[in-house]
Amino acid sequence: MTDDLGVSHGTGTPALTAVADHQSKVAALLPRTPVLAKPLADCLGHALAADLATPIPLPPFDNSAMDGYAVRSVDLADASEQHPVKLPVHEDIPAGRVDVSPLQPGSAHRIMTGAQLPPGADAVIPVERTDGGTEQVRLFASVQPGAHVRRSGEDVAVGETVLTAGTTLGPAQLAVAAAVGAANLSVHQPVRVLVLSTGSELVEPGTDLRPGQIYESNGLMLAAAVREAGGTATLLRFVPDDVEAFHAALAPHLDSTDLLITSGGVSAGAYEVVKDALSGTGVEFTKVAMQPGMPQGCGRYRDRVAVVTLPGNPVSSMVSFEVFVRPALRAAAGHRSIQRPVRQAALIESLTAPAGRRQYRRGRFDPATATVTLQGAPGSHLLAGLARANCLLEIPEDVTELAAGSTVDVMLLD
Repeated sequence: MTDDLGVSHGTGTPALTAVADHQSKVAALLPRTPVLAKPLADCLGHALAADLATPIPLPPFDNSAMDGYAVRSVDLADASEQHPVKLPVHEDIPAGRVDVSPLQPGSAHRIMTGAQLPPGADAVIPVERTDGGTEQVRLFASVQPGAHVRRSGEDVAVGETVLTAGTTLGPAQLAVAAAVGAANLSVHQPVRVLVLSTGSELVEPGTDLRPGQIYESNGLMLAAAVREAGGTATLLRFVPDDVEAFHAALAPHLDSTDLLITSGGVSAGAYEVVKDALSGTGVEFTKVAMQPGMPQGCGRYRDRVAVVTLPGNPVSSMVSFEVFVRPALRAAAGHRSIQRPVRQAALIESLTAPAGRRQYRRGRFDPATATVTLQGAPGSHLLAGLARANCLLEIPEDVTELAAGSTVDVMLLD
């Protein structure tokens, strides 16, 4: 049993925080971001803040779906390969022409794909079913009324909602906004994230390593993850393991940051600069019942900037981002879809998991067979397996062993 302080009686060991409880704490740090109007070209990846209704129909006018001839279908009723119908061609109608003359009975207008259908015409015959004449055309087939005609409003009608609030704006969404005449959209401002990489042992990739040094990768990884999730990221690297240097590095960025993410420096050992620097500033540290990623922290730095501290091993850091940070970032920025898709898959091989902790294993999901193959051992320092993975297997806290063929939930990362 545990008391209100979360201490397990009989052992004196603090109880582990549940994954869901820490998720809630992180999410509560980030309020919904402001709404601003932006040109379409600048809206990619943003979340729409208000429904978009169209003031025009799509298509906006009846137009040709083919290169061919605008005709009255009744004039072609008896046309065939053996007995073609001959009609005079009175007009050429390229796409974009606005002064389209009515089609007279017993005549044809040559028309291009997307061009406005002339009044009086009720069908288009493709050029392939004609001799392609420019002054007189021979037509080798009959057509039904409406053939090869795109009717005004058949896609969307005037006043219809084409995009709903919370939609993440991708290429197709921006295209439909442009098609209905929107030059700007109301979108949520992305969360502004400062990724702080600490550690005196870290050096920049491309330089020579000295004994005891490693190349810095977590900062780059987390900044990329922030951008992929729809946020903006500023990467502050190579802050040494010094409390005063830590605070000094933060100071110039506080007014332009919504969320600070750190990795490393939060365990129980000595020289844990993040924990030393942020303790007493409004950030609380805990151990979450998960593997990898047990040491975590979150809060608000000096009542100003939201902070999430992640463990330093790269797999722990990335898994923690996926579980805690990514959903909070997307929710704050107004996205309707905040969670990764989850699928069920059959294990190709057996696995074991620690009792009382939710385990996240790297995997490769095959949608064709609905199976998943483990990628690498559970070790939180084994980054290559994460790079090969396209999903995370989520093993519940009460499961310690799964046989090959067992069904598991997988969180899709691609």
